[in-house]
Amino acid sequence: MIVIAFTVVIAAAVALLVWALADLGSQLLVAWRTRFTRETHHNLRELFLFADPSRLYAINLALMVLVAAGAWMLTHSLTVALVVAVLLAFMPRLVFGRLRRRRIDRIEQQLPDALLMIAGAAKAGLSLVSAVRQVSAELPPPLSQEFHLMQHEQRLGVTLDDSLENLSHRVPVQSVKLMVSAMRIASETGGGLAETLDRTAATLRSQHAMELKIRALTAQGKLQAWVVGLLPLFLLWALMKMEPEAMSL
Repeated sequence: MIVIAFTVVIAAAVALLVWALADLGSQLLVAWRTRFTRETHHNLRELFLFADPSRLYAINLALMVLVAAGAWMLTHSLTVALVVAVLLAFMPRLVFGRLRRRRIDRIEQQLPDALLMIAGAAKAGLSLVSAVRQVSAELPPPLSQEFHLMQHEQRLGVTLDDSLENLSHRVPVQSVKLMVSAMRIASETGGGLAETLDRTAATLRSQHAMELKIRALTAQGKLQAWVVGLLPLFLLWALMKMEPEAMSL
């Protein structure tokens, strides 16, 4: 009788523990879904991509489960499966960060040519707003998307200075801030807009060329750092295959 009562108590305790863990897991899943959809919606808007964040959440969750289960079946290690699931959970943030950096790099590459086109339109007698409107129709994305958004803000009543300031906030790089400063100064003072934009384009072009040269000069050092950093792991793997008994100690 005592054994039966003890068994019932243990079963009830285990059931309560399972229910508590399931409830906690569901709450964490809901919180993670809310945060994932909110951050994904913000990232998609920044990248001018149109997709449903809830579908991306479902795809990410399905990949986490399937790939983690596959890793567990191949390695028979729960630790490896959990590590794979955690990596896949952070994968969308890494992908969006990579896409954002590539987009900003593309904008920096387009800026000098865009400024020269705006300067040419200003020399033809167009105002800054009209020149930006004309150039944005000829430029490819992503810079044309930013210019179109700036024009849309102006049509809604936002001033030129505020729309330029919003542009510098959306693309927080030094080249865009320099372009915004040049446009704001030229529009406020009424001076030579074309000459100012020509000098800004030349400055940005030389700066971009210098950055590319620095990247090329440091690429070999970065590759050497990767090789030196991964060499101990490779040696460890090789010694494990060659002398498993000695390495197991």
